[in-house]
Amino acid sequence: MAADKSGTKQITANRKARHDYFVLETFEVGIELVGTEVKAIRQGGVNLKDSWCSIDGGELFVKGMHISPYEKGNIFNRDPFRVRRLLMHRREIMRLLGKVKQDGLTLIPLSLYFKSSRIKMELGLCKGKQLHDKRDDMARRDAKREIDRAMKQRGR
Repeated sequence: MAADKSGTKQITANRKARHDYFVLETFEVGIELVGTEVKAIRQGGVNLKDSWCSIDGGELFVKGMHISPYEKGNIFNRDPFRVRRLLMHRREIMRLLGKVKQDGLTLIPLSLYFKSSRIKMELGLCKGKQLHDKRDDMARRDAKREIDRAMKQRGR
């Protein structure tokens, strides 16, 4: 989790999302948090595994994201699974709403990262994979691993 040249530092990634979905397009969105949630995220207490996004009343929300309670937060801690609002331009939200309604696509959080001092989320416009697609990906990954292993053996 080292910082790269662009001033971003990854907090967590939803690796299961790339296994279960084809990511067609990605977006950077802000996230509305309270102070104790930010402190808990800085300690690494966040999980995106089963989270998804929905558009309600022209606003974008993330659901199912777990942020562990901050130990020293006492009464200021919020529900770990509460629905959090995502910050995006209204035009972009309406464009996403059209794609989700028409094409049957879904919005999945792919990663959470720091951009300077702000916490940003990478949101993916995704299409679900079928079982045979997942098998194809696994076969391709295994073949690449075998080729790399053979090349390494030959290099000796």
